[in-house]
Amino acid sequence: MTHHQHPVQPHDNADLIPVRANREPAPRHPLDPLSAEEITAAREVLVEAGLLGEAVRVPMLLPDEPTKTELGAWTPGAPMDRRVDVTLLDTETGAVTEAIVSVTRREVVSTRRHDPTTPPYGQPQYLFEEYERAAEIVKASPEWRAAMARRGLADRSELAFCSPLAPGFVGRADEVGRRVIRSLTFLRDSEDDIPWAHPVEGLIVHVDLIANAVIGIEDEGDVPVPSGHGNYTPEVVGPARSTLKPIEITQPDGPSFRVEGSAVQWENWSMRVDFNAREGLVLHDVRFDGRPVLTRASVPEMVVPYGDTSPTRFWISYFDAGEYLLGKNANHLELGCDCLGVIHYFDGHVADDHGHPMRIPNVVCMHEEDIGILWKHTEQGPVGSHVRRSRRLVVSYFSTIGNYDYGFYWYFTLDGTIRLEAKATGIVFVGAGEPGSTNAHAPEIAPGVFAPVHQHLFSARLDVAVDGEDNRLVEIDAARVPMGDANPFGNAFTWTETPLVSEAAAQRVADTSVARVWEVQSASRTNRLGKPTAYHLVPQPTALLMADPASTVAARAAFATKHLWGTAYDAEERWPAGRYPNAHEGGAGLPAYTADDRPLDGEDIVLWHTFGLTHIPRPEDWPVMPVDHTGFAFSPYGFLDANPALDVPESSQAHAGTDGGCGQGEHCTCG
Repeated sequence: MTHHQHPVQPHDNADLIPVRANREPAPRHPLDPLSAEEITAAREVLVEAGLLGEAVRVPMLLPDEPTKTELGAWTPGAPMDRRVDVTLLDTETGAVTEAIVSVTRREVVSTRRHDPTTPPYGQPQYLFEEYERAAEIVKASPEWRAAMARRGLADRSELAFCSPLAPGFVGRADEVGRRVIRSLTFLRDSEDDIPWAHPVEGLIVHVDLIANAVIGIEDEGDVPVPSGHGNYTPEVVGPARSTLKPIEITQPDGPSFRVEGSAVQWENWSMRVDFNAREGLVLHDVRFDGRPVLTRASVPEMVVPYGDTSPTRFWISYFDAGEYLLGKNANHLELGCDCLGVIHYFDGHVADDHGHPMRIPNVVCMHEEDIGILWKHTEQGPVGSHVRRSRRLVVSYFSTIGNYDYGFYWYFTLDGTIRLEAKATGIVFVGAGEPGSTNAHAPEIAPGVFAPVHQHLFSARLDVAVDGEDNRLVEIDAARVPMGDANPFGNAFTWTETPLVSEAAAQRVADTSVARVWEVQSASRTNRLGKPTAYHLVPQPTALLMADPASTVAARAAFATKHLWGTAYDAEERWPAGRYPNAHEGGAGLPAYTADDRPLDGEDIVLWHTFGLTHIPRPEDWPVMPVDHTGFAFSPYGFLDANPALDVPESSQAHAGTDGGCGQGEHCTCG
């Protein structure tokens, strides 16, 4: 798994559609997604205020969400102040301004300058136009042309793809505080050739995007460019197999969910579906049986650090949300390809580089799917066998960041559990080497094609509200009991409960050897047994950041050094690696948020959970990688007094066995 080049502007396929007329109803709730009209209004206000001139661009535009106090005071139909958070970049000077704009009152509420030239630095997200501009700068430079000629590749320069890549932070004097992008070169054999199979190893160009100039070039080695192709389209692969029979998914009576604007109701679940340019899919006010579980949930950041020591790749550590914007790069989903069944789609609106609204049609997909047995038991005698099938509500989106594709799937099940699954696919990012040689940091996956080891580490932000905002956090471990008076037969084990009462105490590492989970308890509500109502955050096995703690990537991606961080809620604390991870020297985000070690007992708590994939690539990942999966669960533990799915009906497809029953006796019920 690897990534992050843009052979074309990411949305040349018209996933982003300019909005010129009123396409969407006006927002009716403070948590509704931004509309095209609101983005247009924000731009007009900024232009009128003199903040969005000819040379100024919009790297990021997000909703400035209402405070919890504002939400609590609002009633349906009442006026609401809709605000937008805009980052502005002067492309001539590099100056950065943050502005809060009220589109309701049509005024600039506040502005703040960010100085990317002084410690701890940090650049705004890349503009789509900068990808193409960087390639033009590289190809026009005599240094790059000389390097291509030295390697005997001058005749292939015209079709070369010069990739634009975030530079990380390596402390070079000619880069610190500048808006830099790095470019690696890949060759194409034709206009429609996929370039990743043809890396020009050891050729790295460093570009200043404000000066519009090459500020350095590295041209090391003479490794041959691999000759094999990396194409995977039908005309290359050949005829599709004919052995797979169709699977049809139908819901003749329609889906079980109801949608009104951004509000969704499905069985016991309710929530609001939101979408923005940085986080992509955001869920608000998630409730089960009308009781709050999560105030807000999203995946606001991820880091992709590489474990290769070569000059071509040692600096790579991409932050796909903070540097590239996951939501702005989201896909237009298609029925039958990305989603099956009876689908409800939500469109998304983001701002382009100039602040104009762009629509991403069908950016969020919602549907139901069968997931097997919900519960089952066979009892001898008249009770017989009872089976109920399970299903889940799926809310998902996909984002393409260069050569890599990520799907984020939120699952809601009938038993009260929430799961998040991240799916990683696309094309692995490769370098070149001598065929048959050994590289300790990059296995050979095709002749002469070497894919570096790397990780994909995601950070989920869960603003928990288990039966309200007053929550506690407890770590639960299974525990052995030594043989002795308390365990005379050696079979006994128990569990331990460790309250995590402050932000320092709540920086934790998962431990599957003791089945570790983290329990979020209500500080004020109990179940019928007198115990606090609670939910468990259940981690999957995930390696943490493999980079050395003294490395710059460890400083920039400190969130990935722990599986769990707990913080006291602060509306300003939304980004695990800070607002500007691009070219930042580190220390922003969670390390800064937790520096005061605020108390967590009975407070409004936010959980930040690191999960992900550690990838040692294999030949089967080439030329396009099968999906790899990672995620976690958030499951009720005493939140409910009994199994909430006892009243689920038998499957409509239930049928009797050949003996007229279920094979379990005369009295049985098969779902």
